Amino acid sequence: MTVSLFDQFMSPTFLGIHLIAIALLAAWYLVPTPTQRWMNNRVLSLQSLFINRFTSQLLTPINVGGHKWALILCALMLYIIFLNTLGLLPYTFTPTTQLSLNLGLAVPMWLSTVLIGFRNQPTAALGHLLPEGTPTLLIPVLIIIETISLFIRPLALGVRLTANLTAGHLLIQLISLAVYTLLLSMPVVALLTSVVLLLLTILEIAVAMIQAYVFILLISLYLQENV
Repeated sequence: MTVSLFDQFMSPTFLGIHLIAIALLAAWYLVPTPTQRWMNNRVLSLQSLFINRFTSQLLTPINVGGHKWALILCALMLYIIFLNTLGLLPYTFTPTTQLSLNLGLAVPMWLSTVLIGFRNQPTAALGHLLPEGTPTLLIPVLIIIETISLFIRPLALGVRLTANLTAGHLLIQLISLAVYTLLLSMPVVALLTSVVLLLLTILEIAVAMIQAYVFILLISLYLQENV
């Protein structure tokens, strides 16, 4: 049972070829693209409204130098949202349940913010490792602790996204198995469980979007510290 539950998180293969690349590229084809018409349709209008609200909310506390990141942050958030939500469809694969992929997204973004901080304001960037007014005896310990907390940030980003999506998928599969098992023996209980499954699916759609937003929000906070 344990092996079958976690089989859904394995990358699908065809003739020995991993198909995770197709899953990663499929999200880009579903993003609505602007047309040459004077008036956009409702989907494009909602997308533009969402991007404008998100960009203004995300970049308001950041200095003007950090506004150059608007394009990459918005694109990455839309990409993660589509990857997360596509994985909720039946017979699909969610690439963001793989810790290696999430770390591959988190580490370069975090490292870029750190390098920008050391290039633009090296004194302030190093000053984060030692709070002001620290007693002399605690200076070596605090430097070690702050350095560890700095390097653990990308790991926390990747693990948070992976754990939330993995837990949601496991809950959906467990409740689905319960509905299938109780359908013939106790149909009333199976019907009530189906309602719970429907509510959990709606919750997972919200979680898929919220986790993408939290991922980008934390990166913007790291950028705010270093710009």
